[in-house]
Amino acid sequence: MKRGLQTTLAKNSLISLLILSGFGLLSACSSDNNKASAPVIANIQLENTFLDVTVVADSLNVPWDIQFLNDRKIIYTEIAGKISILDLATGKKKHVYTVKDVFQKRTLGLLGMAVSPNLTKHPYIFITYTIQNAEGIFSRLERLTFEGDSLTDPLVLQTIPGNTGHNGSRLAFGNDGKLLWATGDAHSKTFAQDSTSLNGKILRMNIDGSVPKDNPITGSLVYAWGFRNMQGLTVADDGNIYTSEHGDAIEDEINRIKPLQNYGWPEIEGYHDTPAELEIATNHQRSEPIRSWTPVIAPAGLKYYNSKAIPEWQNSLLLVSLKNQSLRSIKLSDDGRSVIEEWMYLEKYFGRLRAVTVSPSGDVYLATSNRDWNPQAGFPKEKDDLIIKLSPAKKATHTPLKGVNSLKSQVVELDGASLYNAYCASCHKDNGLGIEGVFPPLSKTETVNGTSKKLIDITLNGLSGEITVKGKTYNQEMPAFRTLKDAEIAKILTYVRSSFGNKSSAISTKDITKQRK
Repeated sequence: MKRGLQTTLAKNSLISLLILSGFGLLSACSSDNNKASAPVIANIQLENTFLDVTVVADSLNVPWDIQFLNDRKIIYTEIAGKISILDLATGKKKHVYTVKDVFQKRTLGLLGMAVSPNLTKHPYIFITYTIQNAEGIFSRLERLTFEGDSLTDPLVLQTIPGNTGHNGSRLAFGNDGKLLWATGDAHSKTFAQDSTSLNGKILRMNIDGSVPKDNPITGSLVYAWGFRNMQGLTVADDGNIYTSEHGDAIEDEINRIKPLQNYGWPEIEGYHDTPAELEIATNHQRSEPIRSWTPVIAPAGLKYYNSKAIPEWQNSLLLVSLKNQSLRSIKLSDDGRSVIEEWMYLEKYFGRLRAVTVSPSGDVYLATSNRDWNPQAGFPKEKDDLIIKLSPAKKATHTPLKGVNSLKSQVVELDGASLYNAYCASCHKDNGLGIEGVFPPLSKTETVNGTSKKLIDITLNGLSGEITVKGKTYNQEMPAFRTLKDAEIAKILTYVRSSFGNKSSAISTKDITKQRK
């Protein structure tokens, strides 16, 4: 089993109660006229600081990125193609632009955004989104001119291969004023390791899309490579660049990005800790993540925090997650090369969290993603999706929510139900019914209840391509779980074959060992 295994599966009882009751307070926030004085619906307790939790916007359609224009206004994207501005003083939302040729399906659509660090000199907003034409699916990088709360003059800077998933994609500006683009590998087995491809890369460019003269590869936008599907990108005050990246079946990552570095995918996933990975890393330059999670948490937006407003979070990465449905503060070492502390907050309180940003004054803003393609249990709620504000408070007005120290979680032996929840439930759901047309059900299906050989083979080796289950077509890739121990796979499959209305025989560890060979 990989190093970095986290088993923080026990539910916080206080948060569970608030999930059931807290959202009733959201009715005070009108979807058309949110007020700056929105009610505090919860408090978070840090070591010496309380945070107020308020909702500043609701009834959105999967906000994918949120950025500050100034200390009063947020600009945000929604996956179907809308760009809007939220005035924090009045709570009013203003739709300012629609991307007309966006292709939106599941994870595809209008995704990342970056605001020029000097809007007076360079009045530009940069966006990345998915398109589809007769030649296929592509990811497009576009520059829009921003003037008087309007966006005009779209200019395409780059178009690269896309796919039904793994398109990335975040944008950020380095401290040197260069634009960074975190691209996905587009489900390719070769793009990430091909330094001539622009997929599975960190790309660095001038604001007109051209190649900077000081890029590490002359004439190329490629800055670093070896990535699967990055969902977060941020730059620290000292210039360090960080990404959050989705692993396959295991090892979601936080990487510190350096020029000309190869981060390993698909040959290496996460830490270098299997014989095959250690051999590759010994013979070829490969860079390890500074943090990895197994079971995976589906890390999304990432933002460096160093404001004095919340001293406990200074020199930290703020990370939101989709599967784990939480906010994490990841304290960095002074040199930014390692993680020294990690706390998790709001687990499953607001559902899936997609984006995070920080105001000029140090308040933290989060965006939920509950109306997307993979809703979790209890979501979406009536007012979803939301933009949420966390701000320092002198005292708590509610019983405060406390964080969980994620680095000190104990490793325990898990049963089949716990292992299923850790690795399978986010897709196939707690009830084994999946999502029609997206994730196939596990309840009373031929594959689950037939001979064990096929089920074991799919679990060990993954699955891709079109399949039909109970008369419905599915084409969502399933990762291979070969990295799990034979006993763990046996427990999961035995649980599946005896749950969700299934009444099939158990699968033994010996069955897995024999078929793995």
